[in-house]
Amino acid sequence: MRLRRPTALAAVMLKEIRQTARDKRVIAVLLVAPVIQLIVLGYAVNLDVNHVPTVVADEDRTAESRALVAGLVAGDTFDLTTQVERASDAMAEVAAGRAAVAVVVPRGFARERAAGRPVQLQGLTDGADSNRAIVSQNALMAYATQQALRDVAARIQQLSAARGVATGLGATTVEPRVLYNPTLTSSHYFVPGVAATLLLIVSIIVTAMGLAREKEVGTLEQVLVTPIQPLTLVLGKTIPYGVIGLMDLALVVAAAMVLFDVPLRGDLPTLFTGGALYLLSVLGIGLFVSALARTQQQAFMVAMLFVMPAILLSGFITPVANMPEWLQPLTAFNPVRHFVEVMRAVMLKGSSFEDLLPQLAALAGMGLSIFGLAVVTLSRRLT
Repeated sequence: MRLRRPTALAAVMLKEIRQTARDKRVIAVLLVAPVIQLIVLGYAVNLDVNHVPTVVADEDRTAESRALVAGLVAGDTFDLTTQVERASDAMAEVAAGRAAVAVVVPRGFARERAAGRPVQLQGLTDGADSNRAIVSQNALMAYATQQALRDVAARIQQLSAARGVATGLGATTVEPRVLYNPTLTSSHYFVPGVAATLLLIVSIIVTAMGLAREKEVGTLEQVLVTPIQPLTLVLGKTIPYGVIGLMDLALVVAAAMVLFDVPLRGDLPTLFTGGALYLLSVLGIGLFVSALARTQQQAFMVAMLFVMPAILLSGFITPVANMPEWLQPLTAFNPVRHFVEVMRAVMLKGSSFEDLLPQLAALAGMGLSIFGLAVVTLSRRLT
């Protein structure tokens, strides 16, 4: 007597859950590893540029030059590691890796400044770390510009006092206001992306290797001789991993909020709707991998061939707008990109379901297509 489909599906799901629960290593990979990886990557992926080791060559050695250097290192951007007498010595410190920035105050700095003539400071930065070099250069230029404006204002006041005529300096100032991430904390930007990539890795690899393991040990053939249909078998083995994926999503979101103070300004239903649609795509990709692979090693290697490009083209590390123009259209077919946008929009901006309709529609279309094709392909291979 053939088993009815709902009963068979429930039986396969129960068997998969029991088998997974018995293997402590799989439980660790599914539930513990994502949180640990989020903690490690959340602290490791940090683009905040602070406390840059700086060497100063003060060739002028006057009160004005010392005041300039003291103002430069008063903030959190630059840390004065050493002072040297010549520009060549400062360059040697950067070349040796003991400093990332060298500032050279030329001889005659105070004299030229008092005379109202332009003075040029030299800033040398280590371009091996391009991000730190750019931020350091911008900070140096901003500080020099502020000093120049103060000098202009002081000179105007002197001239006004000498002539006895009030003279004002018309200046336009910018009052910046940063939305969604006022402190510009890089972890608030990166951690939601880390959560999306971890869900990708865990879901694809576990799904692909689960079926490959049964092929390898021969238990899959034993199941196929039972009255269970291949479609029921595939769904029964996939649905539990989808539920576990949503549990992983809840764990990493909670860890992001508690450990990294990432806000959750949006609503959870929108977030988990995006997560469920995202899992359709990644689980479908895992099924495709399992259809191609005969062993767990093959499944792992094929899965990684997709995982790395998907992460690099997701906008998680490099914004999509900064990628080459010919490459940007390809990212529209990457489910990781759309879910990273959903995660950041819900957590940081408080976006609603209506705001994220384009991303959710893209995830739904890709998820249904990929998962449906994967189920059909694997079912045919099992018959």
